[in-house]
Amino acid sequence: MAYFERLGDTRFRATEHTGGAWREDEQHIAPALGLLAHVVERDRDARRDDDLVLARLSYDILGTVPVAEVDTSVRVLRAGRTIELVEATMSHAGRVVVVLRAWLLQQQDTAALAGTALPAMPPPGELPEWSPRDTWPGGFIRSVELRRHLEEPGRGWFWARATEPLLSDEPVSEGARLAGLLDLANGMTVRSDPAEVHFPNVDLTAHLLRTGQGKWLGVDTTVSFGATGVGVTSSRLHDTAGPLGTLAQSLTVRPR
Repeated sequence: MAYFERLGDTRFRATEHTGGAWREDEQHIAPALGLLAHVVERDRDARRDDDLVLARLSYDILGTVPVAEVDTSVRVLRAGRTIELVEATMSHAGRVVVVLRAWLLQQQDTAALAGTALPAMPPPGELPEWSPRDTWPGGFIRSVELRRHLEEPGRGWFWARATEPLLSDEPVSEGARLAGLLDLANGMTVRSDPAEVHFPNVDLTAHLLRTGQGKWLGVDTTVSFGATGVGVTSSRLHDTAGPLGTLAQSLTVRPR
């Protein structure tokens, strides 16, 4: 079973595999973020044939969404021959729950210039298997294979891959599939026990060097809590080919 089933051009049904970690009758937002990336790519391919790449994915999470039917929309905010800014939304019962603004850039041959000082991660096979089920409930968490090293509370790195497809019977790019794992960053190297402190993220922004490859997403993460109820999860992203980009999430920190 996939995370979503297509019901029409813009409507989808979330399946039990999207069940959330804070509440199982609400969606874990991770698959929804992957679905919106897919919607943007599908709209791009319907409008043009030069395959602009997703360079930035900036999501605002406006509220919770039940495991139910959702609607999507896409509009081009800034059209261009080599650069576009596109906005996609997900709504439930007429209420917008997620907004994605994505920069799409033209591909160039810059292999002679390629390089980064971002440190590499150990490959998936070098990290021990780990189950987060003692920390988090939910259908989405149960559907993900994880390997993790925890350096200390709030600091560590992990590899994740989904065991279910994003959509039933529909091609999905590797980049959109990996986008559906990005929101795991905030919950896999927790600073505090989520039974004692809630720290949901209200946004997520990923800057990407290239399109992700393969099924594994690597995340090198630091979770920080401030003294006034605000936190930040900062991550470096990887796939099995090497460093992929960076990610940041704003947290609302709420002791229970």
